Order: sequence, then structure tokens, then C-alpha cells
Amino acid sequence: MPTIEPIYDKKYECLFCKKPFLSKKVRSRFIKISEFDTDFFPLYESEESNPLYYHIQVCPYCGFSFSDDFSKAFPPGAETAIKTAVVSRWIPHDFSGKRTIHQTIQTYKLASYCGTLKKEKHIILAGIYIRIGWLYRTLKIQDQEQRFMRLAVKEYNDSLYTGDYIGTQVSEVKLLYLIGELSRRLNDRQNAVQYFSKVIEKQRQSVEPKIIEMARERWREMRE
Repeated sequence: MPTIEPIYDKKYECLFCKKPFLSKKVRSRFIKISEFDTDFFPLYESEESNPLYYHIQVCPYCGFSFSDDFSKAFPPGAETAIKTAVVSRWIPHDFSGKRTIHQTIQTYKLASYCGTLKKEKHIILAGIYIRIGWLYRTLKIQDQEQRFMRLAVKEYNDSLYTGDYIGTQVSEVKLLYLIGELSRRLNDRQNAVQYFSKVIEKQRQSVEPKIIEMARERWREMRE
């Protein structure tokens, strides 16, 4: 009986050039989380079956990089900007095999650039930046972790202001908590307290008591 590997080839179609290509994906049965950090960073039992490594797809033909969260629509001017800044400069790279953490970071940076040119939702860009921060945390490169956490905070704030998180898996309470927790990690105490307070104020209407309790815990830790 053949052994089932944790990672398999999945067929994708590039959102930009429409060409098909293969990229790795982790089978869900092999994904096991040992714990979560306070900013929802999932710590997986096995690095080999870490789905963070394969969250981004990179088209080998044109270089456009995206996740399943990207919308299929391109706003006016976006396609021209991507052709000029990405496609015309693309030196073919193959990210279809198993990825190292450094290759993974490269794919996220490509996706953040493409997402910015495409004018993706702030909540999507924030999700890319926070994941880059997590990967740098794994590598214990604190200055780069903090750099991308700052970018994530900005995008989360913009998402809160524009409301583009509505209809996604990120609720308002989770968004407020993330801004508070990332601010705490960036030593922005005032902003952290402000957003944790907003989370706690929503305890009566929230259906996410775990996040309310997490905000209380962070608040207590800061006071101590």
C-alpha cells in the first residue's frame, strides 16, 4: 500500500496570466497545531507539514503571487501596474517544490508587492504581513519581525477604518484584539491599552469569549 505524503501537488490557475501551474499544499490530516501564540501564530508539531509554507502561490510564468484569499477582480490600472512592475521584470523562479523558510518568506514578500499593486483589501495585506512577522519570529530575527508587525498594524487599522474585513473570517473583535496585541509587542503601550479596552467593552455582544479573555489577560500582564 503506497504511503501518503503530507505534501501534494495542487493545480492552480494564475489570477493574472491565466496559465495553469502546480504548487505544493499540505494535506489537512497532517496539520497538527501544538499551541497558539498570543497573536494567533499557530505553532505546528511538524515543520514538514506547516501550511504557512504553502499559503502563497507564485506563477512561474509571469511572477504574479497570490493566496486563495485574493479576489479575482483587478481594479482599473492594476493590470498595467503589475505588467510594468512584476511581469516585465520577472526572472523565472520555481517555487513549486518543498520550500525552506527563506523561500517561504520570499513568496510572501512577492505576494505583498503584487497585492499592493492590485489594491487588495487591507485585511488581506495585513494577513500577509503578520505571517512574514511570524516567520521571522521563528528565525529569531527581531528587527524584521517588528518591521512586518508594524506594517500589519497599519493595514489592520486601515481595514478597521474602511470596514473591508466585513465578510471575512476576521471579526471586529478579533481585529481590535490583533491591533492591541501587535501594538503591545511593538512596545506601543498606549495603543495596546486603547484597543484591549475596546475589545473588553464588546464583551456583552461578542460571540467570541475566548478573545475577550485573551484581551483581559494581556491587560493584566501589562499592568503587572
